[in-house]
Amino acid sequence: MKRLALAVLGAISLSACAQAPGGNTDPVPSATTATTAKPAAAPKPAAGTPEARAIEAVRALNPQVEVERVAPAAMPGFREAIVAGQVVYVSDDGRYLFLPGSGGALFDVAAKKNLSEDAMAGLRKQLIATIPASERIVFSPAKPKYTVTVFTDVECGYCRKLHSQIAEYNREGIAIEYLAFPRMGLGSDDYRKMVAVWCAPDRRKALTAAKSDHGPTKADCKTSVNQQYDVGQRVGLTGTPMIVTAEGVQVGGYVPPAALRETLDKLAAEHARTASTAPAKPGT
Repeated sequence: MKRLALAVLGAISLSACAQAPGGNTDPVPSATTATTAKPAAAPKPAAGTPEARAIEAVRALNPQVEVERVAPAAMPGFREAIVAGQVVYVSDDGRYLFLPGSGGALFDVAAKKNLSEDAMAGLRKQLIATIPASERIVFSPAKPKYTVTVFTDVECGYCRKLHSQIAEYNREGIAIEYLAFPRMGLGSDDYRKMVAVWCAPDRRKALTAAKSDHGPTKADCKTSVNQQYDVGQRVGLTGTPMIVTAEGVQVGGYVPPAALRETLDKLAAEHARTASTAPAKPGT
């Protein structure tokens, strides 16, 4: 699936509570300091050089960022660029850009396509399908246009914000299927609260109450919370909430209702265009 690299190079932060057992993982609002450092002059290499192609590749994915430095990389055939405080690697022909670090991604610059995400999408879809429908906590309109899976945590601030708008998501035609991901880890108080939710006779009511500190805190029953947590780790979750489309595409942490509907509409349109231009299979 063709996807623009809108979140590349720090242009957009992922609104999610980090998965970091034992630490302070609540979202911290950014602050603007009184004094900001003057940005370094952008490099201006000669046209047609690998350095120039590296800069062009970065700007093709996100024209709003500035390349602070570009130089030969330790890997043959690549340039190393510093962009918004991050290191990225661009092939000398300018075709591929690699963003390292946690959840690193490889982009096809010409196609504006996240090759890593495409590979992960299929795996996510397969893994999420292993969770029985009966083990998901579903909030859905009568006739949903889209259904997304949301890995959630009862204590994460962004998870609570998303859930407080659940009616708005439903009005946008979006069904939310929750899976459990206690970000503080198995055996934690957070985990026990989520097990209690999944043990409750009315899970929807229990989850809503838990997200406002009024839900059950103890329970002793057999649940799939451990399985859901394992799936969350295997699909590349780095923070909660994590929103995944029916096709396995991750579309963010917290995304407001209208923005999520807009994103899902765009992805559906891209999928339709891709399907209409795909070569016909033999015999069809």
